[in-house]
Amino acid sequence: MRVEAFSSGCPGRENEDFSAWDDQVVVLLDGAGMPSTMNPPCVHSVAWFARTLGTALRAQASRGSGLKDALASAIEQTAEAHRDTCAVDDPLSPSATLAVLRARGDIVEWLVLGDCTLVLERGHTVEAISDDRLAGVAQGERSAMEAAVSGSAEHLQLHAELVRAERVLRNRPGGYWVAAAEPWAAKEALHGSCFRSDVTQAALMTDGAARLVTPFALTDWKGCLDILEEQGPEGLVERVRDAERSDASLTRWPRGKPHDDATVLYVRP
Repeated sequence: MRVEAFSSGCPGRENEDFSAWDDQVVVLLDGAGMPSTMNPPCVHSVAWFARTLGTALRAQASRGSGLKDALASAIEQTAEAHRDTCAVDDPLSPSATLAVLRARGDIVEWLVLGDCTLVLERGHTVEAISDDRLAGVAQGERSAMEAAVSGSAEHLQLHAELVRAERVLRNRPGGYWVAAAEPWAAKEALHGSCFRSDVTQAALMTDGAARLVTPFALTDWKGCLDILEEQGPEGLVERVRDAERSDASLTRWPRGKPHDDATVLYVRP
């Protein structure tokens, strides 16, 4: 597989996205931590968690096991790597959403857990695969945060309350599923496959890059692929940044933070 990649972190802090690939496996992770106003239960950074999990996941997927099994093994391996120093089972411990694309022989497989997005073009059909269960929880807290003035003390407090409300439902039935310390979360990942010859192009995107479509609605998923084909991943991310800068007050597109880490992997099998 041919891969073009670009990643842009938020100014003033470490980029918490991670990506890795070889000629068969492409892996993208979006690390999630907690607001700086909270005391972390883990001594490691979110970037460390995403890098450790992503490295293990690519290695497991490259060995040829099922993608859900590969993810479960990588989660377990990562949890054991810092269980002695950190409260890995605390719902505020680091986690990650992710997308994986693997080509073996005539088959392309994919796996998505959480709100990373995989965009597949097969012939004249474009399909976006993402897990939006997180967006369906803690609706009251989310609405309250979005109604507060961006950057205000109230907004920061309400964002912290939203995170707490979400994390209570992390990796629980009726909640949402991400890669944290529970290997069984891998069973909840979206998974599929198709013939390699059917796939003309694909993109893996963290939610910070997918903002161009959701929630900004400045293009659609086919438009994203067109931008990637013409301008590459950096061109797409720059469009996201332009849109964010045009809405510094967060009024046109209410969101938890003005900018987010944005990573795109553009793949042509």
